[in-house]
Amino acid sequence: MPEHETKEKKSRYTPSQAKAAKRYLTENVEDIKIRVRKGEKMKYKEAAANAGESLNTFIIKAMNERIEKENLL
Repeated sequence: MPEHETKEKKSRYTPSQAKAAKRYLTENVEDIKIRVRKGEKMKYKEAAANAGESLNTFIIKAMNERIEKENLL
């Protein structure tokens, strides 16, 4: 089997890096789950990619823009 086809998947992080990343996320980030109609997810992902952003960044920017535009906070 060629070297690039090994069965074992290598982690991007060392165990200590993974632990630190998990701790950071636990202490500093909250999750929000949204539901969209079938087929809409790809539309949003494409729009985000076209804007050069992750889907997460794209959605956060859209929410913040609406909050500012409509003076909701």
